[in-house]
Amino acid sequence: MAVGITTEAKVGRGKPCAFIDLEQHNDERGKLSVVESGWTAGFPIRRVYYLHDLDVGSSRGGHAHRALEQLIIAVHGSFTITVDDGVNQAEYELSDAGRGLYVGPMVWRDLSNFSEGAVSLVLASLHYDEADYYRDYDEFLADARKGWL
Repeated sequence: MAVGITTEAKVGRGKPCAFIDLEQHNDERGKLSVVESGWTAGFPIRRVYYLHDLDVGSSRGGHAHRALEQLIIAVHGSFTITVDDGVNQAEYELSDAGRGLYVGPMVWRDLSNFSEGAVSLVLASLHYDEADYYRDYDEFLADARKGWL
């Protein structure tokens, strides 16, 4: 049975979605945040991309991945990520460039509520492969719920 959207639900079958605090170096000049493949992200980073010049109120995502893992960081501004593993759902606000959200495989994600000038940096475990995507929610749900219910 799906639960209501909350930040308390554990979403993700294997490793659940969770905030990851990045290594930071701070001094009078500002902050430097560090992400290292394998260490910080928990997976090898094979692809990096970012979303920018987004219209306020627009949404992105609307898909899941079969095998891909991601670390998503709001490097500027803020946005909301709603995650759903077919059983549990949670909503996370990203607004701190020193903290990322881990999203594992078989988790549907919707990004919304972008602030003006928001930039979302995504570090991915795999190169782009269309075959890894679920773009139809009902197909995702059918596969995601196997073994859960």
